[in-house]
Amino acid sequence: MKLNNSDCSSEILKYAFKIHSRLGPGLLESSYEECLYYELCKAGLFCEKQKPLPLVYDDVHLEIGYRLDLLVERTVIVEVKAVEAINPIHIAQVLTYMKLTNARIGLILNFHVASMKHGIRRLIL
Repeated sequence: MKLNNSDCSSEILKYAFKIHSRLGPGLLESSYEECLYYELCKAGLFCEKQKPLPLVYDDVHLEIGYRLDLLVERTVIVEVKAVEAINPIHIAQVLTYMKLTNARIGLILNFHVASMKHGIRRLIL
């Protein structure tokens, strides 16, 4: 299924809400990530999990261990969190990933909230 960035983001958020309503807060990030990956693949979206992200400096490719939680439809980066609050460092992390991949949209999804609507941060380059 090929979606534009806005539709892709909407689909991701739809499943984030579904997962949060079923599981609630309190689980590990990896649990939410696996569930979201499962739902997005089941929906027919192209989704890559724990995708390695090399750092390119000049002509040197540095394999230094950066990993995208999820890359959906090759255009939307999803960073899954289960933390008290989304902090500036989380935003900086996703913005850096977006710059390194030329992705236009990044979503930070924090599942450690009473209501999922308070756990969403959308970033656009």
